[in-house]
Amino acid sequence: MIHTHSLDELPLQNAWLTIGIFDGVHLGHQQILRTLIAGAHQAGAPAVVLTFFPHPAVVLGGKKDFKYLTTPEERLHLLESLGVDVVITQTFDRTFADHTADDFMRRVVQSLGLRSLIIGYDTALGRGREGDAARLTEIGKELNYTVQVIPALSDETGVISSTRIRGAIASGDVSAAAGALGRFYSISGQVVHGDGRGHRINVPTANLAVPAEKVIPAYGIYACWAWFEPPHQKTAGTLGLDFQVTKLGTPAQAGDKYFAAVNVGVRPTFTPDLPAPAIEAHLLDFTGDIYGHQLKLEFVEYLRPEEKFATVQSLVDQIRLDIELTREILS
Repeated sequence: MIHTHSLDELPLQNAWLTIGIFDGVHLGHQQILRTLIAGAHQAGAPAVVLTFFPHPAVVLGGKKDFKYLTTPEERLHLLESLGVDVVITQTFDRTFADHTADDFMRRVVQSLGLRSLIIGYDTALGRGREGDAARLTEIGKELNYTVQVIPALSDETGVISSTRIRGAIASGDVSAAAGALGRFYSISGQVVHGDGRGHRINVPTANLAVPAEKVIPAYGIYACWAWFEPPHQKTAGTLGLDFQVTKLGTPAQAGDKYFAAVNVGVRPTFTPDLPAPAIEAHLLDFTGDIYGHQLKLEFVEYLRPEEKFATVQSLVDQIRLDIELTREILS
């Protein structure tokens, strides 16, 4: 897959294109992308995704604490796995947002030789979001490209959207989020050294550094899958995540997968005034040095609320119960 950061970096011909943020690449997005990829490849044309970073809500809405379902790197990986040929991650700023829909689409046609535009039902481009489906179709008749509008995808809860999924994760309903994403919600990062408290209570721990802009699940205990990934460059801005490892085994290898019982919160038994949430995870059936490894957590099911324990032993006893419940759920 080819990845660029500007429309002007990669002249194409006869491209099929979709445009959107695609945060999460959820089932609704996948419906659009499948239509794009199938049509483009049948026509012998490149399937192109034009996406943006940062989110318009940050630039235009002033939401400086906006949280994403996927980092730009995660989004690229998901788009590539679906079969997209080219991704253009356009920097979104106020200057870019001030272009009219007509000016923007003329630039797209000039750069990509656009022949077919596949958009979601709620797509709106250009200054003041003037470029809705009707307006883009009008422009397409003038510039010689076709427009296909993909309707909303709904489930028993309603229309699937990134906003709805963010809310589900933030409230701890990771099962509902997984149903709308078409996969488990995940957080990835590099294992780094912590304060060693886990060793002192005979529950060895490690810390994971993750992007600060990611949506963090609600405080509580979760059953998760844990994966070791190939190393990649650390993302600036991190939150702390702690992991305990509990199996005799060989050093971690990329692709290795384990059960994990995960605590998200402020560790009220030890650090109730923690300024940012930590995530403590217990990797079942593994022991070894994992510092420096890339680790991904996939959140499968919420188990119980986070709570403060009167004694360290009562906390350890509950951890053992959480581990066994995690094993039961994931087995």
